[in-house]
Amino acid sequence: MATSAAHLFNLIGLLAAALSALTFFPQVLHTWQKRTAAGLSGSMLAVGAAGMALWLAYGAYFHNTPILVGNAFNLLFTLTLVYFKWRFRNTY
Repeated sequence: MATSAAHLFNLIGLLAAALSALTFFPQVLHTWQKRTAAGLSGSMLAVGAAGMALWLAYGAYFHNTPILVGNAFNLLFTLTLVYFKWRFRNTY
């Protein structure tokens, strides 16, 4: 019974991680399509990326797959936005 509950909550964690990661995808798509990142805060991206990197370290230490997966994708999308912020820096 305990294994079943643990499996269920691991699946819930993976679903939560996927949904959290998907919150960044529309912004990545929008920024790519518009070719401007003028509305993105560089400070927010930096603080967010640092937080996600720390969550990755935490997840790795505790071998927590949902935390690792979710924050890996969040960090990937955030770093993509950082790249767009740099790449489209002269776009108005």
